[in-house]
Amino acid sequence: MAAGLLSSRLMVRHAARSLDSAHSHAPQLCAMAKLVATETCYDITNKALQLHGGYGYLKDYPVQQYMRDARVHTILEGTSEIMKRIIASSLLN
Repeated sequence: MAAGLLSSRLMVRHAARSLDSAHSHAPQLCAMAKLVATETCYDITNKALQLHGGYGYLKDYPVQQYMRDARVHTILEGTSEIMKRIIASSLLN
């Protein structure tokens, strides 16, 4: 879980640097970063919820909120399917 979190952070930072420098592949890298980061974070929070068992669903434990937040980010600002389409389109061009 830690390795997935670190790799996601590195990918987001790389995409941000390319966007700041107006690199021609910045849109593709940003789509890749959003796809990988949101999917990985959802997987991480899902595993964390599993580790907590039934307690993970209780409002007393923040893991339930983290999972809901991670899930919504796979939908907001472009779904994962849209990110895949952007990536595929840029690779085919």
